[in-house]
Amino acid sequence: MTRRQQWLVVGGIILAASGAAAVAANRLAVPDPVSVGFRAPDFQAKRLDDTTRVARLADYDGSVVLLNVWATWCQPCREEMPSIERLFQELGPRGLRVVAVSVDDGGAEADIREFVREFGLTFDVVHDPTGRILQTYQMIGVPETFLIDRSGVIRKKAFAADWYSDENRNLVAGLIGSGEERAF
Repeated sequence: MTRRQQWLVVGGIILAASGAAAVAANRLAVPDPVSVGFRAPDFQAKRLDDTTRVARLADYDGSVVLLNVWATWCQPCREEMPSIERLFQELGPRGLRVVAVSVDDGGAEADIREFVREFGLTFDVVHDPTGRILQTYQMIGVPETFLIDRSGVIRKKAFAADWYSDENRNLVAGLIGSGEERAF
């Protein structure tokens, strides 16, 4: 093999390795963080009132949204949910939208409806039996709640919080009162 042929082989190997590295880097790309100050990712969940329809974050375009991810078997969820309902009762008429996404397994719709009845929940409760929202929102457990402003940016992220505390009520009321009308 001539010196020129050797360099051509080496160049081909380098080119192939570069291409493989580019493909691997693309597949291993880290998703955008789901944290305070970042845009909230979209999600899909089945509506309980019509399981042929899905709810998405885009359905709440231009609203302040409290997105709660929970499950019927979760004790901290049971403890947190009344504070979310109280917050919604107070600030829902002013524009707060609450979306509670159950990550219970498929077939748990009756249990979810019973939970809604037991706690007297009046906000939107939807179901993600695949649990995909857990990965989309990079969650480690339930309950986890994301307060999202009118422009779709996460303003607070909390695990098992008292959403009716003075601090949280003031934060939510401030976001509602800001009047920003941007779309997600």
